[in-house]
Amino acid sequence: MRRVVITGQGAVNALGMSADETMRAMAEGRCGIGPLEFKDVERLSINIGGQIRGYRAEDHFSRQEIVLFDKFTQLALLAAREAMEQSGLQVTDALSRQAGVVLGTAGGGLQTQDENYRSVYEDGKNRVHPFVVPRLMNNAAASHVSMAYRLQGPSYTVATACASSNHAIGQAFQMVRSGMTDVMLTGGSESMLVFGGIKAWEGLRVMSKDGCRPFSANRNGMVQGEGAAVFVLEEYEHAKARGAEILAEITGFAMTSDASDIVMPNKVGAVRAMQGALADAGLNLDEIGYINAHGTGTAANDRTECAAVREVFGDHADALRISSTKSMHGHLIGGTGAVELLACIMALRDGVIAPTINHEEADPDCDLNVVPNVAQEAAVSAVLSNAFAFGGLNAVLALQKV
Repeated sequence: MRRVVITGQGAVNALGMSADETMRAMAEGRCGIGPLEFKDVERLSINIGGQIRGYRAEDHFSRQEIVLFDKFTQLALLAAREAMEQSGLQVTDALSRQAGVVLGTAGGGLQTQDENYRSVYEDGKNRVHPFVVPRLMNNAAASHVSMAYRLQGPSYTVATACASSNHAIGQAFQMVRSGMTDVMLTGGSESMLVFGGIKAWEGLRVMSKDGCRPFSANRNGMVQGEGAAVFVLEEYEHAKARGAEILAEITGFAMTSDASDIVMPNKVGAVRAMQGALADAGLNLDEIGYINAHGTGTAANDRTECAAVREVFGDHADALRISSTKSMHGHLIGGTGAVELLACIMALRDGVIAPTINHEEADPDCDLNVVPNVAQEAAVSAVLSNAFAFGGLNAVLALQKV
């Protein structure tokens, strides 16, 4: 099995327009959640979210490109551009055939879908733009990233709700490790902060009207966000030979299914996923110093996740640190695991543990070493990143310092 390292990272979300800006905001415990701004927002009972402020597509793309790209594709391309520039990777003809893209998204082109439903059903128009399907299809972002960098290997999209990005990153990791590819661009993108997107989530009654407070006893639901993060995964010797900066190493991945309920989390599935990632990485319990939790801020998720961590780690659960950065950037649904991977890299590379902000009151059902409100410095050599999705689909990544 070959070693797989991360040599580039890029991001755009409510905390910043780059990976570095996002990590600085995480370290400072900044909140990117605020009032939503789009048409008919006053008709919603939920009107807060982790929206990217001041974003203008024309600042980044030509008119011809904007016609082709839904916002979730635009965000993925911006993140991929940053990741590729940081990695310094040159895609030769030979590498082109040994490199690909796996991205996660849950909704795909929801901006396009929302706009065109309005056009047909509200405005009474009988025609839509001929590029509606290429804009809204879930694989649009992965396809455009592959075209932008001439990546001719395995390229596709994973859609597993809130675990989409972790599933995508895990599968890209396995491809490089097995020798199927030498380089993969991977991560996730989501932009469902539109009237229809929020209205649909309102129906589930899991959304907070006033803020995201994971693990806090007074938490009352999740808050949506938008954004993307993309990473360059590379075979270790390939990266070393070209003198690339190595940000972290992915060493384990596991995915499980609860096979029990479409919306309620199940501790057993989460336990098996964490145990599987540890086993895949060959890590002992006491080697994990930090867990980036799924931590949505709902009563059921946080309680179940904490119980699962307690069961997996036993006595060591009190020593490791845990936090949820969703408190800062919101829940990016299919893109969330990708943005949260930045917190894992920050812990390994910089020794900074991102906090769970808005942590106001201890919850006996979440009796772990939650990092509250202010970042902590700690020497960490191995971490886990958790993602647990509706449908009972779980994906956990293990990363180590190189």
